[in-house]
Amino acid sequence: MSYLKRYLIAGLLVWLPLGVTLAVIKFLVGLFDQSLLLLPHQYRPDVLLGVHIPGFGVLLSLTLILVTGVIVANFLGSRLVAIWESLLSRIPLVRSIYHAVKQISEAVLGSGEQTFQKVYLIQYPRTGLWTLAFQTGTSQGEAQKKTGMNGVVNLFVPTTPNPTSGFFIMASKNEVIELEMSVDDALKMVISGGVIVPDANANAYKSMEPQVELEADPTVKLETPLAIKPSSNLEKE
Repeated sequence: MSYLKRYLIAGLLVWLPLGVTLAVIKFLVGLFDQSLLLLPHQYRPDVLLGVHIPGFGVLLSLTLILVTGVIVANFLGSRLVAIWESLLSRIPLVRSIYHAVKQISEAVLGSGEQTFQKVYLIQYPRTGLWTLAFQTGTSQGEAQKKTGMNGVVNLFVPTTPNPTSGFFIMASKNEVIELEMSVDDALKMVISGGVIVPDANANAYKSMEPQVELEADPTVKLETPLAIKPSSNLEKE
């Protein structure tokens, strides 16, 4: 029975990821094909070719996205978007959903000041346990100034497997560790729950395991630009 169970698991590990991948692709292609309904009936590929070929909606959707990007990139387009958002902001439920999705999209996909800029390692939910956090800014507002912290950094701590949810914290730079890991690699690690770990050699950053053991071994030196305060046990030694 043990051999049978092992063979069944081995087979599932082959077919389950493949089946889920194909199902997701089929769902996305079907979703994008709905954009063909924007075309007049006589110009739809199904009518012109006489047969349904999935995937034309993907091309049409990419074209619409590209054209939209070209339009909103200029002054007139940005003004139109501002007017559109002003109208949406007057609808209570739509306003909340729209602005939440837009802020998340700008943080993940954007390239400005509102994006995830760097990846940090912080101790959470207690000392000795580590998790990833994304820098969202370093601006000094009222809350940052009144804390009296030197070199404050705004951090977003995502949840697994949904990185769009999480919580916001403000921390001093001498209490967090800046990583050379890219934001994309960090998101993959968060979404997979640690199953996907970026190659340390390829990304030129140290493994997280020696850093966790820093307080247990006073001879280990952390090679990061930020200093970690020693524990009370080390100070006594």
